[in-house]
Amino acid sequence: MKNTLAAALFGIVSAVTPLHVHAAKAARPPAFSESPEVREFIQDMHVRHGFDVAHLTRQFAAIRTNPVVLAAIRPAAVPELQRSWQRYRARFLNERRLTQGLRFWQENRAELIRAEAIYGVPQEIIVAIIGVETEYGRNMGKFAVLEALATLAFDYPPRAPFFRNELEQFLLMARENGVSPLEYKGSYAGAIGIPQFMPSSQRNYAVDFDGDDRIDLRRSTTDAIGSVARFLHMHGWQPQAPVAVPAGVDGDPSALVAAGLKPSQSLQELTSQGVTPLQAVEMAAERPAALIDLVSPDQPTEYWIGFENFYVITRYNRSSFYAMSVFMLAESLREAQGSTP
Repeated sequence: MKNTLAAALFGIVSAVTPLHVHAAKAARPPAFSESPEVREFIQDMHVRHGFDVAHLTRQFAAIRTNPVVLAAIRPAAVPELQRSWQRYRARFLNERRLTQGLRFWQENRAELIRAEAIYGVPQEIIVAIIGVETEYGRNMGKFAVLEALATLAFDYPPRAPFFRNELEQFLLMARENGVSPLEYKGSYAGAIGIPQFMPSSQRNYAVDFDGDDRIDLRRSTTDAIGSVARFLHMHGWQPQAPVAVPAGVDGDPSALVAAGLKPSQSLQELTSQGVTPLQAVEMAAERPAALIDLVSPDQPTEYWIGFENFYVITRYNRSSFYAMSVFMLAESLREAQGSTP
């Protein structure tokens, strides 16, 4: 009798509230403010930076672990999907991004000229980075930055120290700008604005390039242009110096590739080990260089010689695919701009 009554009551409740709703509610993660680790972080922000504990706790009470962020940050499960230069470059080297880039260049010509004059970074490189990052401000990300950074800082152990520092820098940045951290939207990794700066990069390298006494990388294209140029300048960009040239390779280049992206040998030394530049480079013999491999499954590997400026681009995103996409898009933009009447 009791079992029959219980079953009837369960049926009535189930009719009103579907089982999948109950499951979803049960599976919903707790607010970050309930985590002892987060509470310790909040206390640390109070001690070191003077944040109000109650106010910061309320902000962390409004966010929870985001499983989409965790899925996006993890490496691809299928190894062959992890590295394909041909697939990667197709995302950024296409007619749409080139056309939009030329329009962006035309609309912001004065600011780009000024940025190049001050920081020594070519206009096409600045345009290409903004094009690769957000398609000239069209795709700045829809993730809540506070939630994304908290998810990676407290629920992604492989890079928790890095993201915990970025979370700290983000809260400081939001306070400095007088903006609630809950208002910011960005990438799943917490990058913000037209140039997709991480919070630490914004605090260290961004510049008020439009002279309105505030840095706004979300709405000010001028600030974004100046900040990209300053970032590259501060990381060692060499004006009038080469970025990369295609290379031919004789023999096994694995040791040279394994040496990394930072130029550590002269071009002359690379040449003596079977690496041949396929384009002329001025005053190149003693110039530091590195061998770059661009791998695609079932296709011959492309080899390039990367110089110091190529390495500087990888300080923005530590990927040879990324840096080469920026460089190739910049070259395409420069050539197209030069042919425009």
